[in-house]
Amino acid sequence: MKRWRCEERPDWRARVEAQGLVFHTVKETGVYWGEGAYYEFTANEVRAIEAATAELHAMCVAAARHVIERRRYADLGIGPLAAGLVERSWAEQPPSIYGRMDLAFGPDGVPKLLEYNADTPTSLLEAAVIQWTWLDEMFPGAEQASAMHEKLIAAWRAHAARLGPIVHFASVEDVEDEMTVGYLRDTAQQAGLETVGMIMEDVGWDASRGVLVDLQDRPITSFFKLYPWEGLVMDELAPLLPEIPSLWIEPAWKMILSNKHILPILWELFPGHPNLLATAYEQGAVGAAYVKKPVLGREGANVTVCAPGVELTTPGPYDDRGYVYQAYAELGEHDGMRPVIGAWLIAGEPAGIGIRETAGYVTSNTARFVPHVVR
Repeated sequence: MKRWRCEERPDWRARVEAQGLVFHTVKETGVYWGEGAYYEFTANEVRAIEAATAELHAMCVAAARHVIERRRYADLGIGPLAAGLVERSWAEQPPSIYGRMDLAFGPDGVPKLLEYNADTPTSLLEAAVIQWTWLDEMFPGAEQASAMHEKLIAAWRAHAARLGPIVHFASVEDVEDEMTVGYLRDTAQQAGLETVGMIMEDVGWDASRGVLVDLQDRPITSFFKLYPWEGLVMDELAPLLPEIPSLWIEPAWKMILSNKHILPILWELFPGHPNLLATAYEQGAVGAAYVKKPVLGREGANVTVCAPGVELTTPGPYDDRGYVYQAYAELGEHDGMRPVIGAWLIAGEPAGIGIRETAGYVTSNTARFVPHVVR
């Protein structure tokens, strides 16, 4: 893997905005979508990432099954209400559309799982559409690991009969989340589904019918929510969740995988696996170089990195639900930047990659998204 500098398209801001990427510039750090550089992969490197992604996903599903069958919910801080939702969704197996693994791809060329956002991943539009158009205009005829768009449409189409006449899509009022949901709605519509967009705050409850409703009082029967399950089970409507007949996307069992407590369980079940990093509940079990992560943390908040020459802690609001300790993984330094590979899965299959980079040691929500080429 190499990082190369390149020229920007003169009108790149207008181009990406026309495709829906309005979140291209961050006030605090400057550009979020970066065209001044790109990463180059060999076909063998991409195959290694895809193979690791597929194997890691199978291991994660096996770990979820293990948690459910052994009822290890307390190990993940999952209470009785949430456990019931997990078990119901595991039995019913509603559609699972997407997820993103964050991988280290350091100097040894072996992908290592950092974490799995299986419930509410973002940066999808950038990976599926924006970088593909960049490639087509900057390097026509070149290849890229980006099949998310086609696979998303195929996934929605495959589940159309089960999803019913209307699929509701919701997020909180946040530019990045709304952008992600807007893109997912578009792929569902391209698959022939009728969709309705809304914000989470506008989801209502009709007690007489026992259903969730939108602002037009239509029942929400199939519901894609870019809103974490750990938040849903603590919301005002939480006691009603076991009674709600809606088909939820992503399904509730995925809260197991988005909880970083799954990382020590993976290491317990598959000790020494080359695509895993040693992870434990105590720092001493993973060595002197480690990363301390909040189990329900997001966007690089409340992370401590302790490695040779590095000792730092990021601020944030996620310090109240516990931590895990993961062996430090070298991301590799490329032209002063450290990249994390976002390996996308659509309907449980590898579908492409996106890259976030930073000059620091923690990948936050302001880390730059950089396109890539496969040669």
